[in-house]
Amino acid sequence: MSTKKHIVIIGGGAAGFFAAINLAVKNRDYKISILEKTNKLLSKVKVSGGGRCNVTHHCFENSELVKNYPRGNKELQQVFSKFSVQDTIGWFKQQGVILRTEEDGRMFPYSNDSQTIIDCFLKLTSQLNIEIKTQCEVLSIQKKENRFLLKTNNNDLNADTIICALGGHNKTSAYQIIKDLGHTIDEPIPSLFTLNLPNETIKKELQGISVQNALVKIANSKLNYNGPVLITHWGLSGPAVLKLSAFAAKEFYTLNYNSTIFVNWIFPLKPNEAELELKRIQKEKHKALPHTNPKFDLPKRLWEFLCSASDIDNTKPWAEISNKQLNKLIENLCNSIYKMEGKTTFKEEFVTCGGVNLKEIDFKTMQSKLVPDLFFCGEVLNIDGITGGFNFQSAWSTAWLCSQSI
Repeated sequence: MSTKKHIVIIGGGAAGFFAAINLAVKNRDYKISILEKTNKLLSKVKVSGGGRCNVTHHCFENSELVKNYPRGNKELQQVFSKFSVQDTIGWFKQQGVILRTEEDGRMFPYSNDSQTIIDCFLKLTSQLNIEIKTQCEVLSIQKKENRFLLKTNNNDLNADTIICALGGHNKTSAYQIIKDLGHTIDEPIPSLFTLNLPNETIKKELQGISVQNALVKIANSKLNYNGPVLITHWGLSGPAVLKLSAFAAKEFYTLNYNSTIFVNWIFPLKPNEAELELKRIQKEKHKALPHTNPKFDLPKRLWEFLCSASDIDNTKPWAEISNKQLNKLIENLCNSIYKMEGKTTFKEEFVTCGGVNLKEIDFKTMQSKLVPDLFFCGEVLNIDGITGGFNFQSAWSTAWLCSQSI
């Protein structure tokens, strides 16, 4: 009978693999097994960033980094102090995977192919003799004295330590094995989604148009975010919309994804500033046609759309624009109103708000405060970030901390 300490990792995703590899490097005497309930390993790694794998984000100040996490920012502060973005970059470099930074801060492997990351992990697990079992679903976990008994759909396993890297799920039932051990599950609800505007003409006429810095907000809420906004065939998407969906995940859920959305297309300009500029244009270029001369660096089609929505005739010059039309244009530029009816999952980075309650975890070690030798990492925790590599960074950091605490 083997006397090796047996560590079982539940979940064959980013966090599970990273924990397994770093644990095996730290102690070659452990028997380490990864159990994945599907037949696919590292599935989120594969599709992230449009198949390029957005490994992390170029943000080296932890106090700034944590601002990108609607849930878990306080807890991650100490986790990132142990394993930071710089550590992630260095770790992958050590494995021969060089990361590069794009203009928006997202970091990808130079190959621009997520398979590079997958191959790196699979090669290391093979070299380190880490056991991988696919189509192996854990049905129940029991703690007996100092060991765990895991019942799976294949057979029963014993483990000295468990690392739970189940990932995020949209149903509480997916967390049942953790609930049975006494842990609280914060209700899982969607995060990172685009806003559906099925009855708005803007998405029919302006599909594919983007604005580099618009502000998006929900009616009757203080929550608003600015940044790039993309008009899609569904409605509104882009970084500002995704950020709003993450930080306002609970508000959107309560509203059943039906709400009034306000957009300032010329942020940071306010209505009074827009009025001054438009009156200046009206005075100086009174013979010019508004429709044919886009202002505020807006895309031509969007500017024309907003002019038409303001009842401005495309044959009339600025001199013939009434105050009523001008005020309507200001309103449409700074405070466009759209009716949101539903959402669409952001396919490149599916994330859940909810998971294991953070008060039940010791963030110095990632160990359960309720069950000794039970550790957690990745999205199974009620931690989620906005789009841009932040969710993978919390996975790497929490997984690394797990590996060093066993």
